[in-house]
Amino acid sequence: MVNEVSMLKPTTVNPAITPVLTEALTACVNSKTTSLLALLKNASRELSSITFANSFGAEDMVLSDIILKNKLAIEIFSLDTGRLPTETYDLIALVESHYQTKLNVYFPKNETVEFYVKNNGINAFYESIELRKSCCFMRKVEPLQRALAGKNAWITGMRAAQATTRASLPTREFDDANQLEKFNPLSDWTEQEVWAYIRMHDVPYNKLHEQFYPSIGCAPCTRAIAMGEDVRAGRWWWEDPLNKECGLHVKN
Repeated sequence: MVNEVSMLKPTTVNPAITPVLTEALTACVNSKTTSLLALLKNASRELSSITFANSFGAEDMVLSDIILKNKLAIEIFSLDTGRLPTETYDLIALVESHYQTKLNVYFPKNETVEFYVKNNGINAFYESIELRKSCCFMRKVEPLQRALAGKNAWITGMRAAQATTRASLPTREFDDANQLEKFNPLSDWTEQEVWAYIRMHDVPYNKLHEQFYPSIGCAPCTRAIAMGEDVRAGRWWWEDPLNKECGLHVKN
């Protein structure tokens, strides 16, 4: 039908993903990119086995672009929880085609998922924080542990400004939980700078960002946000913001 409007998607594109590329913003992004590249090169020289966890958010696409275009000796892996949005799977395929690469993808153990669903229900993560964290553990944390086995360090796309749980995020730290070095190269980047880089370098990105999804995880646990909401307000929105981590980035 002509002029029919879908009720499932917003009628406007998220303005946060199209920043005005002023001279000052472009210069800032170029400077931070130079520093980030130097950090990654030094890390890959210092550490013999380093890997990057790509969850296909905007930040992770910036890091993927830099790692792949510069042919850095850094492995890239991803966690397929089994409940990702269709748009994320589309992006995985696009990344492999665009960069002519193959990604290492880790899955949860099927017997663990089957046991959880049989005993708790298919959407039990809505019922309590404990059940939600159990779901995150089997779908994310345990596969991450396998992905990091034997590595000297790993890289994340986290930013300090994303959440109260990440406010003091350092660029480099020791990951006590996984017993290896951990780098957060985008710690001091803003959302505007991330999207400026994407626009400046024509980086592929998840189309859900256009629909006001600044942070994207599993489909049942991610929603669009309203203008002015915190960038991670759409993740586990039924929980207190102080508890909103999946367990991948906990500190002992």
